[in-house]
Amino acid sequence: MAAYVIRRLLQGFFVVFIVSVVTFFIIQAGPGDPIEQMLGEGAQQMTQEDLDRIRDKWGLNDPWYEQYFSWLGNLAQGDMGISVVRVGQPVSNMLFDAAWPTIQLNVLALLVAISIAVPSGMFAAIRRYSKYDTSIMVGASGGVALPPFWVALMFIVLFTGTLGWLPATGFDSWQNYIMPVIVLAITEMAILARLMRGTMLEVLNQDYMNTARAKGLSERAVVVRHAVRNAMLPIITVIGYRSAFLLSGTVIIEHIFAIPGLGRLFLQSVTRSDYQVVQGIVLAFTLLVVLMNILTDLLYAIIDPRIRLK
Repeated sequence: MAAYVIRRLLQGFFVVFIVSVVTFFIIQAGPGDPIEQMLGEGAQQMTQEDLDRIRDKWGLNDPWYEQYFSWLGNLAQGDMGISVVRVGQPVSNMLFDAAWPTIQLNVLALLVAISIAVPSGMFAAIRRYSKYDTSIMVGASGGVALPPFWVALMFIVLFTGTLGWLPATGFDSWQNYIMPVIVLAITEMAILARLMRGTMLEVLNQDYMNTARAKGLSERAVVVRHAVRNAMLPIITVIGYRSAFLLSGTVIIEHIFAIPGLGRLFLQSVTRSDYQVVQGIVLAFTLLVVLMNILTDLLYAIIDPRIRLK
């Protein structure tokens, strides 16, 4: 097990390295000048020589690969750099302050999705072709089809503009969590419910299920002890996979609801060409996805002892 974890961590670090190189190259090749963003209107009053001198100070006139290896060397010492646009602010501090709202949103959305989708899909499989099954599948199809940003805007129109029940922006009270968490959870609920129903139907038709019934176990015991546990294996895989989509969806949702998280910070940094911050956020997102994949494999071995990680 330890050798497997070490090997996966090394693979993960290689993936992070490749993503960081590609991201750095794309940022450098894109339009925009962080120095002009930093100076604002004052940049128009400066000569080209003055602007070049400031760029030299920040190392922005160096080739992109020299800038990358300089950033990588600082990162190896625990220094993620300083924001060019927000002069004087360390990138690590900015990421730390913005990470907590993003983590809260993603964890809450995932918990809501799992707690509703798994039992819904399970009962839909047990009551196959019933009205309950049909309702769950229709709802799941709608949840997959509806774009999250459109759902977020409709929620704001209904619950803020029309009913006045919930605040549209901010992150100050528990009421601010309701709409963004539900919006993020809707698509995940739909996907997990459909998958849980499909895997449960497949498991319920296996020979070992009939053997369990032949031993005299009640239908409830057969479902809980055997069917659910085996049906959860694909669910765990998809949960680890969908966590990456939750992180990417947070970028738009945080912007719509004005939540001061990593997603909103990422969007602001991209529009302002704040290279150091963008690189730091991409690095953080990539590390989270890699760690989620490793955790998924470990949970696989815990739930199904037949699986051995070597």
